[in-house]
Amino acid sequence: MSDALSDARADAFRNKQWVTLGSFAAALVLTLAKVVVGLLTNSLGILSDAAHSALDLVSSGMTLWAVRLAAAPADREHPYGHGKFENIAALFQTALLLAVCGWIVYAAVARLFAAAPLDIEPSVWAFGVMLLSLVVEFSRSRALHYAAAKYQSPALAADALHRTTDVLSSVVVLLGLSLVLVAGPLGMPWLVHGDAAAALLVAAIVARLSLRLGKQAVNELIDGAPPELRDRIARAAEATDGVEAVRQVRVRRSGAEVFADVTLAVGRHAGLETAHEVADRAEAAVRAVAPHADVVVHVEPVAHDAEDLTTTAKVIARRHGLSAHAVRVREDEGRRSIELHVEVDPSLDLAAAHRRVSEFEDELRRDVPDLEHVVTHIEPEPEADAARRAEPADQLDIERLLGEFRAVHPAALRPHDVRVRRTGDQLDVSFHCALDPRTAITDAHRSTQELEDFLRRRVPQLGRVVIHVEPEEP
Repeated sequence: MSDALSDARADAFRNKQWVTLGSFAAALVLTLAKVVVGLLTNSLGILSDAAHSALDLVSSGMTLWAVRLAAAPADREHPYGHGKFENIAALFQTALLLAVCGWIVYAAVARLFAAAPLDIEPSVWAFGVMLLSLVVEFSRSRALHYAAAKYQSPALAADALHRTTDVLSSVVVLLGLSLVLVAGPLGMPWLVHGDAAAALLVAAIVARLSLRLGKQAVNELIDGAPPELRDRIARAAEATDGVEAVRQVRVRRSGAEVFADVTLAVGRHAGLETAHEVADRAEAAVRAVAPHADVVVHVEPVAHDAEDLTTTAKVIARRHGLSAHAVRVREDEGRRSIELHVEVDPSLDLAAAHRRVSEFEDELRRDVPDLEHVVTHIEPEPEADAARRAEPADQLDIERLLGEFRAVHPAALRPHDVRVRRTGDQLDVSFHCALDPRTAITDAHRSTQELEDFLRRRVPQLGRVVIHVEPEEP
């Protein structure tokens, strides 16, 4: 893990901890105030809201505990970290909220159907404590929502949801107290039941939001992930240069952490280094849509849509530890055949070499069903002989022979940059030849072949000859 990432996580933990501590302190003050005023006024709405605030006090403590545990780094037993403690805390809070909702409903129904309604005193203290609760809970809700979104914290999101329900319940309780206050002057005694009705409405709101919170917590505990996040990751990976297709995308969350496993199809003609570069580009593209995600990219080789038969044969040969060259593809009335040279390990005997080449041929036929005929010439891989610089006399001999060839063919090749090396008892020669830029490629090839034949006739020990043809500069 980089130092920058470690510092960012430490900073996030400190900020989340301070926000949670502030929420806990506010919940403690509000709970005590609501209990006192609720008992003095005999308001079930205030008492139910006090119970809700008491639950918030417990949930804030649970959130603080979960944030501390989730901040622990990954270890051998928890390779994906401890982030799911935040989801457990959110699920626990959901259970507590639903329990309190049940109590509020029971008490409210009992009051609604009581023989004589209780005497409720909607005093200035009742309105004062609820207005204070409204202001404080709104501020807490804003702070927690901001922190939850910034740090992608399920525990803070659960606490923020509680604060939102507190705001709603405070508004509803104020409405209930107002109905009780005007029941007498308006001559509508039935309005006194507004307090209990307000409590029922609070319970309904809290229950609905709690169930949604619990569903989200359970979904993340069983490694569920938002479908839109998976789709964004898939589109980002598929748009990466060099990616033929996205085979699979798996996304899971652990608290604020996102883990993405992406399987990509890359053209099998690409070498290992190129495939690795494609994987790096895809990883960067995924992180662009899921910042700070832990991304693992798996690359699978596939045949390119426009892959020719020669490339296919060479790729399959490499897969079998062989080297293919001099590949020639023939087509006759829609039927294709292929002839090629295949190099094998020189230490193999004929039976082993033939078996390996036959396995290559079988796979080639499976990969190219319309291939009618395969002819392979088996040859040993060239052994790596130690090459050394040729003697000055050898160099001079080759240059002299090239001069003789030019004297006979003055308008043809113009050799330069001649290099002569000795490999065993053979001479290897390479040089550049300049030709008129308007020369047809077939004529250029014929001229180099004539020059090579001339050298071989004059130098019996001549081995490898490489002639690089280039257009003559004006």
